[in-house]
Amino acid sequence: MPDPSPQPEFDHFAASYEDELNRGLSVTGEDKDYFARGRLLHLARCLQMLAFRPRRALDFGCGIGSAAPFFLAVFPELRELIGIDVSAQSLDVARRLHGGSRVDFRLMSEHRPRGDFDLAFCNGVFHHIPPERRAGTVRGIRDSLLPGGLFAFYENNPWNPGTRYVMSRISFDRDAAALSPLAARRLVASAGFELVRTDFLFLFPRALRWLRPLEPLVRKLPLGAQYLVLGRKPGPA
Repeated sequence: MPDPSPQPEFDHFAASYEDELNRGLSVTGEDKDYFARGRLLHLARCLQMLAFRPRRALDFGCGIGSAAPFFLAVFPELRELIGIDVSAQSLDVARRLHGGSRVDFRLMSEHRPRGDFDLAFCNGVFHHIPPERRAGTVRGIRDSLLPGGLFAFYENNPWNPGTRYVMSRISFDRDAAALSPLAARRLVASAGFELVRTDFLFLFPRALRWLRPLEPLVRKLPLGAQYLVLGRKPGPA
């Protein structure tokens, strides 16, 4: 599978990634783990409604592996989680912090799509991929999935002014080319995925946490700080 980025720019941020991200997110009153946990819990609820139980998952653009413990917590039946990334130094951190019997981390260049995953996940990756390389990257993810497999595509919502402000505070996100939810849906569909649903998450900061029980009621409105596009690879599950 070709690397989606010509330069492993995140080698420069491997040691400071967590601090950089938490510094940017601090205006929300939450840290990165709050959002990582929320993404996986929401995905688990979506898959439960579909009666879909993943056994082998791909974390595309895994970075320092922050999603791994939340994957294992919300999907206890998961047999294997493979994280791939272009940054060798980030993967070194991931292996040290999150490697285990059910978790492995590999360079993107070592990944060969073989249609043997039933779930693919990525978060905040595509705004770092040059636009001309995005379609080919999604096709590579599709080819990594079994027929009937699901692709959980999470991205930052540029229609949310708070999201744009947080990204402006993070050095590696400041100049990123964000994707609108409409562009993301087109991208996922153009690779041959059937669009299952689109949801918007993280509307209220911690200061307004008493309003968070309302978020499921407005999940379909393009208001949240992030969105999920869930696609299915055609074919029998």
